[in-house]
Amino acid sequence: MNSKDLPKCPIETTLKMLGCKWKVLIIRELLTGTKRFGELKKAVTGITQKVLTSKLREMEELGLVERKIYPQIPPKVEYTLTDIGCSLRPVLESLKDWGKDYKRYTKLVEKMKY
Repeated sequence: MNSKDLPKCPIETTLKMLGCKWKVLIIRELLTGTKRFGELKKAVTGITQKVLTSKLREMEELGLVERKIYPQIPPKVEYTLTDIGCSLRPVLESLKDWGKDYKRYTKLVEKMKY
């Protein structure tokens, strides 16, 4: 993707790169280090093999993920975040913090109802 294809709004650009919850969850897993396909499939609860393959390919095309294929039988493939993929760490940390705060808020609201 080149810069001409990106939206003018930086928030929209970020959303275009992340696209869906699956990409965010894949990045979450890869922030801890390189993973094989099976490890990602197991860690990202609810994702199908087809969707995982599709999202990893999209992320590779966007430059967020790097794929390394080892010439062996059975084939071994590993996925690693690129530097630009790793730069999403603060974005995910902010999402995590907001989610924690929201959970606390909803618990507080529930207590106030009774």
